[in-house]
Amino acid sequence: MKVEAGVRRIRIVSLVVAATLVLAGGVAAALRSDPEPSGVYLRDEQGRALILRGFNTASSAKSTPDGMPEFTEDQLDREHADMGTNFVRFLISWRSVEPEPGVYSREYLDRVAERVGWYAERGYHVMLDMHQDLWSGAITPDGRTGNGAPAWATYMDGMPVGEHEMWEQYYLDAGVIRAFDNFWNTTGEHPELVEHYAGAWRAVAERFADDPAVIAYDLMNEPYGGTLQGPVFEAGPLTSTYQRTADAIRTVDQDTWVCVAPQAMGTNWGTPSGLGKIDDAREGDPRIAYCPHIYPLPMDLGGGYEGTSRTLVDATVDSWRANAQRTADALGGVPIVLGEFGLDTTLPGALDFVDRMYATAAEMGAGVSYWSRDPGPWGPYEEDGTPRNLVAALDTPYPRAVAGTPVTWTAQVDRLELTYRPDPAVGAPTEIHLPRRGFPGGVDVAGADIVDWNQQTRLLTVRTPAGSGDVTLTVTPIR
Repeated sequence: MKVEAGVRRIRIVSLVVAATLVLAGGVAAALRSDPEPSGVYLRDEQGRALILRGFNTASSAKSTPDGMPEFTEDQLDREHADMGTNFVRFLISWRSVEPEPGVYSREYLDRVAERVGWYAERGYHVMLDMHQDLWSGAITPDGRTGNGAPAWATYMDGMPVGEHEMWEQYYLDAGVIRAFDNFWNTTGEHPELVEHYAGAWRAVAERFADDPAVIAYDLMNEPYGGTLQGPVFEAGPLTSTYQRTADAIRTVDQDTWVCVAPQAMGTNWGTPSGLGKIDDAREGDPRIAYCPHIYPLPMDLGGGYEGTSRTLVDATVDSWRANAQRTADALGGVPIVLGEFGLDTTLPGALDFVDRMYATAAEMGAGVSYWSRDPGPWGPYEEDGTPRNLVAALDTPYPRAVAGTPVTWTAQVDRLELTYRPDPAVGAPTEIHLPRRGFPGGVDVAGADIVDWNQQTRLLTVRTPAGSGDVTLTVTPIR
């Protein structure tokens, strides 16, 4: 799970456990026959396969009184110009959607809609993420520790919550565990809470069902099972809650993708998931997506991407990829969106890890939402707006929307090579983002015809000549 600030103080025993888990996962992955990428993508209204790249926006929304991130439209313009992003995982919260039982805040949803409008005007796709960490701000008197659920849905039954330097340790406190157990109804005392949660999502979906910018609903951030863990939790109450929530959404919204995530404990480190299949009640093809996170333990515990830590992290990434693809296949061959990954980019080898994860996502056909758009060492800008090292690392060529199905693609700062299977039913052109530093002037395209090259927006559109079979196009600058 993610670190919110600073480098952690860890014990030797924690590092030993981390190494054991990662190596076990990596060895197991190496001994299995790994599935191929499914070739399934989220698609736009024109039928183009979408390569989604953007940020979680933003952690600051967890604690603001109005539930909005500390993020302005001008900052979005800056991000769009600097990195050519086309996607956002936008944090929303149950506490703000349903501040009182059965009462849904129109004012809050209007504020969300205003921000969605900012993204829509710039051609972005929006995933709304019902975020929680440690269940709720109500787990501690000052409200600063957890986030997500409203106080009225937080039942700790008098059990204690301590004080910890590492925020993840709160997950081991009896009060936090009991709050989750009551939500999943493991205690048998609060079956109404899941119904309220599904109802809150229904209210969100009803508000955004006709908004073309909202492409997906991420049902719950990093679920935690309380006293239930592993497959017992994932195949049981987690799958059941997802099904109930998806069914509620489909009563008002037939088209928006529904994203489901595994439990965070373990799967964020590359272990398998036991999540069960979600049946989609929509008419036509199902629109369920799998949206896991990855935070390799050696780095999550404060290490960089070098030496032994790098070896362990690489093993984690290999294991995570194989298990994510297996789960997506078990869910019905669904697309994958990497909902979160990120790190303190001042650590040794940090940008190499960023490159590794984006390359892995490209190989998987997965979208990526980096954690996060907040300023500081994990983000792209300093507090004063000065660009950090992450900006140049992420401003690389990529195909935003493909008129067919991508087979493989690779990119350097001044070169993009894309192989895809054209779909003759898709009339819209393929769109490609090209960074200014790699493409300061004209462009040369082999394998396709240029429709338009806009040096202001950095957007190249191309069309493949009529024909059959896979097509490979290569984009380079005119020297």
